[in-house]
Amino acid sequence: MSRKSCGAGKTFCVVFSMTNDKGIVIKNIYYMLTYAFQVLKQSNYDEIAAEKFENIKDLLAAILAKGIAQQLKQGLYREYISKRDNLSVMRGKLDVYGTVHNKLQRKRMLSCEFDELSVNNTFNQILKTTAVILQRQLSVSLEHKTALKKVMLFFNGVNMIDPCCIKWNMLRFRKNNQSYKMLLNICYFVLDGLLLSTDKGEYKMATFLDEQRMSRLYEKFVLEYYRYHYPDLRAAALQVAWNLDDGVIDFLPIMQTDITLRHGDKILIIDTKYYAHTMQVQGHYDSRTLHSNNLYQIFTYVKNQDVGNTGNVAGMLLYAKTEETITPDCDFMIGGNKISVKTLDLNISFNNIAAQLDRIAESYFGEVIKKEA
Repeated sequence: MSRKSCGAGKTFCVVFSMTNDKGIVIKNIYYMLTYAFQVLKQSNYDEIAAEKFENIKDLLAAILAKGIAQQLKQGLYREYISKRDNLSVMRGKLDVYGTVHNKLQRKRMLSCEFDELSVNNTFNQILKTTAVILQRQLSVSLEHKTALKKVMLFFNGVNMIDPCCIKWNMLRFRKNNQSYKMLLNICYFVLDGLLLSTDKGEYKMATFLDEQRMSRLYEKFVLEYYRYHYPDLRAAALQVAWNLDDGVIDFLPIMQTDITLRHGDKILIIDTKYYAHTMQVQGHYDSRTLHSNNLYQIFTYVKNQDVGNTGNVAGMLLYAKTEETITPDCDFMIGGNKISVKTLDLNISFNNIAAQLDRIAESYFGEVIKKEA
């Protein structure tokens, strides 16, 4: 058990070593990752599911070591990179300037520019950089450091890359590198979500995943849970069209839902929220209320989706439970549509987390068929 400051020296809260900053059991983060990236359901990750982890970094190191080992069996991804070299025979495109320079130096060599398949590409550079950084962390167990070191023996021809220079949004996954998708998402959690730069130009790991990265994982987990276990609900992250009577739509913002569930003529729009505080303080008497922007947002989604005002479209704000004493759990009928505010407790056994999500589906859609894992 450890202590951490929860604000400018005012109060302290207790954090167990088996949880992260919002009280999520480390094992549950593994399960969330499993749903977010279905590849973790494969048998080669079974050993990880049986392990006990004390912190998130050790968990990510274990997943990465196992994933890279699996990738090595398939072969490292190769892509064409441009090279320039002096050759005795012509290859690719002739570099006239370089060839003339060789001639002046009495070298009987042609300077050529050509493309060559290489493992020294951005994808493998990210894997190597992440693995090396994880090996330097005190919180990563010796077992997983050794596993990472072992797979890195096959990366001798791969360079390191500065994490600050990685353009994550520029990475493109195709048929021949789809197997890298989960691995690079793990690397993103490590390098972009856990990394802090030091004054000496070195890198160290932050203690916890930040709220933004956990929010994205939480959203992806809920979506993929319903997509896997409730195929009849056709879970998807859909856009809601503006229900305009007149006017130009070009300048209106896109309404992108986190999760939309559909069954028959009934629709449930779920907006996941991962905050340090689920309630906002309002007024002079420190009264607690729901976040107004969140309610405005979900209500807008619902009313624009329910074009005919049928009342068959409902909305839900699904907060991750915090340490706060007040836990939102309420339903409203607004303009003929049901708006709910619920919390999902992530600090309990995963079977109970699943039961909470099942109750949400069943409470709105009735007896829907659940596909077991």
